[in-house]
Amino acid sequence: MSVASNNHGLPVEFDTHQCDLSRSELEKMEASLGTLREVVAPFPVTELHVLVERNNRSNDFTVKASLLLLNNRHVASEHHAQVFTAFERCVEKLVREVEAYRNRLENMEERRKHEQGTHKELLPDHTPDFAALDRAAREGDYGAFRNAMLAYEEPLRKRVGRWVERFPEADAKVGKAFTIADVVEDVLLDAFEKYEGRPGDMAFHEWLEGLIGPAVQEMLRHPDREQENVSMARSAAGIQPSREEH
Repeated sequence: MSVASNNHGLPVEFDTHQCDLSRSELEKMEASLGTLREVVAPFPVTELHVLVERNNRSNDFTVKASLLLLNNRHVASEHHAQVFTAFERCVEKLVREVEAYRNRLENMEERRKHEQGTHKELLPDHTPDFAALDRAAREGDYGAFRNAMLAYEEPLRKRVGRWVERFPEADAKVGKAFTIADVVEDVLLDAFEKYEGRPGDMAFHEWLEGLIGPAVQEMLRHPDREQENVSMARSAAGIQPSREEH
């Protein structure tokens, strides 16, 4: 059995071995590919091949997924007694692989910019009080930490805006699912929670910039949860929600 589809913008080919998939099962699988479609959206035309195989000895299913991006093939595999569960887990692995691949490409681009002298560092508006940051993190006081980070707020807002513009799926949701200020708050909250574990051999602004990509991805993947975290953080810091739309 071999079925090809492009109903949702991502060309998908399903093949089966020692089993058959009903139309409803195929439709359910296609409908669950939303996160994968989002992470591959910035790339040129891609193709996804899915092989579903019934294992007669173990009486379960093995799902293998192969995704072609920029002439690089990414592969994931999972097995489970339920075919859809095996498929979901396989796709989750593939999503993580693609995200790691995209991050590697972004890091290569950043290194190229550094080499060419075109990279603009995430520098504060004024010299931050690092002693206050240390104390706030040590005492678990997000309000004090947030106040000590004010020097980075505007530079962060600009950098987050440029980051979002590079990814159509994120840019399309700004002003609808979340705002730039929401992502900035999420980055600052991550910085607060991870402050004492940051690498000692990395400049603070470089470490802070490295939190932007994961914050945007989490906002896309779990908007309700991240919005709740942001709301709680603002309440703890005594900050009114932003009214910005973009």
